[in-house]
Amino acid sequence: MKSPENFLYSKTHEWIKFSADQKSAAVGLTDYAQKAQGDIVYVDLPEVGDSVTKGESIGEVESVKTVSEIYSPVSGTIAEINAKVDDEPESVNAEPWETWLFKVNDIIDQDTLLSSAEYDRFCQEEQ
Repeated sequence: MKSPENFLYSKTHEWIKFSADQKSAAVGLTDYAQKAQGDIVYVDLPEVGDSVTKGESIGEVESVKTVSEIYSPVSGTIAEINAKVDDEPESVNAEPWETWLFKVNDIIDQDTLLSSAEYDRFCQEEQ
């Protein structure tokens, strides 16, 4: 497995891609996470305007075999929710690197994010 190098990662298997100005970021589930989850049938996300704290549960992903928590990889404020995920939760399986779940503004507390190489090593150790 090779994760995209232009993203950063959490140990709870969320990816984060910062905007060019580093003031906001999109967050999604990694390919590793969606494969472990199986066929995703429902995604519960926070509301726009909610404050989120790095490492805290902010939603759930439900698949045909399990329900898993979604954790925020950074602290900040929810700026946008991807409406496509409400209508087509399976898009997370089909395009995990393109399908973001939510966007965060006012980002702080990003010091423990992993690079692509670090994340790939972490996933190898988990297997």
